[in-house]
Amino acid sequence: MSETNNTSVLRQIPVFYTPKMVANFDSFSPSAGKPARVVGAWQRLGLPIEIIDFEGVTATQLMMAHSPDYVYGVLSCVINNGFRNKLPEVAASLRYTSGSMLAAAREAIRNGQVAAAPCSGFHHAKFTSGHGFCTFNGLMVTAMVLKEEGQVNRVGILDFDMHYGDGTVALIKQHHIESWIEHYTAGREYESAGQADDFLSRIRERVEEMRDCDVILYQAGADPHIHDPLGGFLTTEQMRERDRLVFEAAKSLGIPIAWNLAGGYQEDKSGGIQAVLDIHNNTMIECVAAYAICDARTIY
Repeated sequence: MSETNNTSVLRQIPVFYTPKMVANFDSFSPSAGKPARVVGAWQRLGLPIEIIDFEGVTATQLMMAHSPDYVYGVLSCVINNGFRNKLPEVAASLRYTSGSMLAAAREAIRNGQVAAAPCSGFHHAKFTSGHGFCTFNGLMVTAMVLKEEGQVNRVGILDFDMHYGDGTVALIKQHHIESWIEHYTAGREYESAGQADDFLSRIRERVEEMRDCDVILYQAGADPHIHDPLGGFLTTEQMRERDRLVFEAAKSLGIPIAWNLAGGYQEDKSGGIQAVLDIHNNTMIECVAAYAICDARTIY
C-alpha cells in the first residue's frame, strides 16, 4: 500500500476498481462500462498503478445524501436510474461506483496525497432523482460519510466536468452543509474555446480556495474536450495541462486529492471510445508524474 507521509513519493497510484462497478448495456453514455475500459487502458500502458478491491457503500450510506424512498426504489429496480432505465445490472453496480469514490478518498487522506476512482455518474443526482447518466451523487455520499466518520472537517469538490453540477449544488442546500463543503463547478461559467486560457490561468486559485479542506474530490471529466458532442472548449493539450495544474497545486499545498473520470462521450465511426480513453490516460499520466516514483511524461 501507499506511504503515509505526504512528502514521500508513491511507488504506485492507488486505483479502487472492481468488476462489480461495471454495467454493460447500450447507451449514448459509455459511463456504466467505462471503468473496465479505462483500467485496462492504464494497465496496457504499463502505468504504475495498484488495483485495490473495496466494499460498496451501503443503502444507509446512500441515504445520507438521498431520500430513502429514492434509494430503495432505484436499488430494487422500481424507479428509473440516471440512465432512464430500471436494469438490474445498473442497480447492482451503483453501490460500487459510489464505493470507489469513498474508498479513494479514504486512501488519499490516509496516504496524504492521491488516489483514483475510475467511476462516473455523480453530479446531476439530486435528493429524490437522477438524470444526465447520474443516479446517486457519489461526491456527496463520500463527503457525508467521511464527515460522519470524523475523518474530515471540510471537503472540497472540484468539478471540472463540462456540465454544471446542479445535483451537488442542490444536495448541499438540501442538507444545509454549506459551512463545511467548498464546491466549485466549472460548468457554471465555462463553455467556449475563447475561455480556455482564463480557465487554465485560474486553476491554481481554485485549488488554493480549498487549502483548508482535508481532501479534494476532483472530477476530471473528459467531456470538456473540444470534439466531445456534449463538450467543446479545451484541446487535448489543454486538458492535460488542466490535470497537471490540479495535481501540482494540490501536492504543493499538501491537500490529499481523490479523483474520478466523470463525463466523456466521443465515439469513432465504429462506436469505440478511444478518444475518451486517451484523455483519461493523460489524466493518469499527469497524476503519476506529480506523485509517483517515475517521470511519466518522459515515458508515455
